[in-house]
Amino acid sequence: MHILVPLDDSEPAWAALEHALEDNPGAQLTALHVIDPSTALYGEGGVYAYEAIIDSREAAAEELLSEAEELAADYDVTLETETTIGQPSREIVAYVEEEGVDRIVIGSQGRSGASRVLLGSVAEAVARRAPVPVTIVR
Repeated sequence: MHILVPLDDSEPAWAALEHALEDNPGAQLTALHVIDPSTALYGEGGVYAYEAIIDSREAAAEELLSEAEELAADYDVTLETETTIGQPSREIVAYVEEEGVDRIVIGSQGRSGASRVLLGSVAEAVARRAPVPVTIVR
């Protein structure tokens, strides 16, 4: 079984990774970090420093995924890691379809009410669009 864990630096994402590591000891696990380029266009110098911002975010992603590999090693699990650039929910679903993933374990940001409507929810969009079962961890 191949399980995908989308990973950002939020507490729910780390909880999802720990959940996947604890509950699926024999599974192939992949942590995927998606760099959203639309957030790079606002602030931080915007379009003038786009490449530098992406490079900086890729370096941060490498550090994040390295921490995830260390956590997986504590569970005696080898964790595959991937980084991609794009709209998070679309990239997650595309990865699932392209790589033959059997299940997604994703952290919930815990948004509710107006903030969920205005900001959207990656976990919710993934759950609606994914062709495989999705476990949302709080």
